[in-house]
Amino acid sequence: MPVKIRLSRQGRKARPFYHIVVADSRAPRDGKYIERLGLYNPLSNPATIEINFDKALDWLQKGAQPTDTCRAILSNEGILFKNHLLNGMKKGAFNQEEADRRFENWMKEKENKLQAKKDSVAQRDEEETRKRFEAESKARETKAQEIAKKNAEAAKQEAEVAAPEGEEPTAETPAENTEA
Repeated sequence: MPVKIRLSRQGRKARPFYHIVVADSRAPRDGKYIERLGLYNPLSNPATIEINFDKALDWLQKGAQPTDTCRAILSNEGILFKNHLLNGMKKGAFNQEEADRRFENWMKEKENKLQAKKDSVAQRDEEETRKRFEAESKARETKAQEIAKKNAEAAKQEAEVAAPEGEEPTAETPAENTEA
């Protein structure tokens, strides 16, 4: 029975997330599986991957073949590298301490890269928010100036309309009265 480590699609239309499963290669994509290893959500930035490291490594040691996408996920999580190191130990290339040291160094580098990406995404989001706020402030100021201008024009028109009807004569009114 050929066993594959592959993705099983879940979620609604246009909002997928995947279960990482171990299944018989003849079973349908979303059908029966042997064991669920984890979860993969490609919609988050960076993609969310939750996987049981030990179970996945155990299945790789037993001979399960990952699909291309699962191979990339397992590689990203370091499971394939750990499997490679364990196979090197079996062949006598190095000992357990050397394998652990190499794996720890690799994990530290990976964590640094992931943190750098999260920081850059957060910084980009913060910058976009700041730009939107500045654009909104400029639009608000422009609108306030337009309203002030309209209010000033309306006050001027009210003053012009009120002056001829009022008791206080303007400079033009006495001149008109003297000619008549």
